[in-house]
Amino acid sequence: MKTVLKTFAVALLLGVAAMGVAKADPVKIGVAAEPYPPFTSPDASGKWVGWEIDFIDAVCAEEKLDCVITPVAWDGIIPALTTKKIDVIASSMSITAERKKTIDFSDKYYNTPTAIIGPKDQKFGPAPADLKGKVVGVQVSTVHAVYAKKHFTEASEIKEYQTQDEANQDLAAGRLDAVQADSIALGEFLKSDQGKACCDLKGMVAPDDEVLGPGVGAGVRKEDTDLKDKINAGIKAIRANGKYDEISKKYFDFDIYGGPTQSN
Repeated sequence: MKTVLKTFAVALLLGVAAMGVAKADPVKIGVAAEPYPPFTSPDASGKWVGWEIDFIDAVCAEEKLDCVITPVAWDGIIPALTTKKIDVIASSMSITAERKKTIDFSDKYYNTPTAIIGPKDQKFGPAPADLKGKVVGVQVSTVHAVYAKKHFTEASEIKEYQTQDEANQDLAAGRLDAVQADSIALGEFLKSDQGKACCDLKGMVAPDDEVLGPGVGAGVRKEDTDLKDKINAGIKAIRANGKYDEISKKYFDFDIYGGPTQSN
């Protein structure tokens, strides 16, 4: 009987020890399911690649987090976070006061200007007066949609799209007069064969920090303060050790961390 009890006790201790070293649950990193180059896009094999993927991988590695990229429809990405389908949003989401009513954010990890593009054969600028009477395309549930509705009140229509690519396609097809979005994302479109053929940059919109926010951060649930602290520590570490710059130089020839106003 003593032998049986001793064997049971050893097994129990081993089980407790195994639980102590059990692998932590993976951290599900939510990204918009649509391609958003050069930040997040699936490659030919379906693997997600891009600057933001490399960035969050580096943060997770620094903080020893087991992170898994989890694509989610953009207009449902905040509900996916609050209902725990994902744990972090790393999808070029701008930090805004409106969003902070529902979720929290890490420190800023990049910030780039907001641009207007339009047909090459039309000359106009990015100011509200330039867009009077025009149909302006924006992606739904973005700071650009909010900005356009606030500032371009004399536009013929502010047309919202589920994806940025759909807005770009309608601009190329002549169904829009202009598109507003992050300057880097629009720059990638203008470099494409389709973008080169149809469109050009009209300029950067005027700043509005209340709408556009101070930059892009990682979205987290308000109660997940430990995770937020780890992400912030990871951002700080890769900024300090050169990894952030190493990643950025693969994609950009300027400092993506700075910049006046910004993204989604």
